[in-house]
Amino acid sequence: MLTHHRKPVCLSHISTDLPFWSVVETAGTLYQKDTDRFHLLLTAPPLITCEVAFPSEIEDTATPHKTKAYTPTSPRVLWLEISPYRIIMTMQGNEQVSYRHFWEQGVYGVSRYWLPTESIQPNDPIRLRNFTKNLTLSGNPLPEHLRIEYELWAENVQLGHYILNLEIQH
Repeated sequence: MLTHHRKPVCLSHISTDLPFWSVVETAGTLYQKDTDRFHLLLTAPPLITCEVAFPSEIEDTATPHKTKAYTPTSPRVLWLEISPYRIIMTMQGNEQVSYRHFWEQGVYGVSRYWLPTESIQPNDPIRLRNFTKNLTLSGNPLPEHLRIEYELWAENVQLGHYILNLEIQH
């Protein structure tokens, strides 16, 4: 049973204890794989990178942090595998960073990040753990709202508390 629906989507990701937040509003394609299993595919706008000149490189000392260039990167493809018990989110198609998160309530999942090829370890992902405190999926027969509350860990160091919120409009 593979059916698909094109839907407006709002995906937000925030930290409750760090200055981090991200919101993506776009159209997504929702594929129904089974009665309670779905895949959601969406394209997020490209990230914008910039180069900042150091004060010694700037002729005008009145603007000490003058931006030299803005370079939009390629669009990011986000793919979510959704079920009431487990969520997997993968971001690819961006030459800067790729990642894959696995969330299941009450479980330490794995988060992997792949950095650009010019990084120190180009082929080895950075592996972090996430502990899913709460995973809530609502909507019937199609998902309408997903909320994941989790902690991110590197070994024994907690890297913050996060909330991923997904709204699929019908």
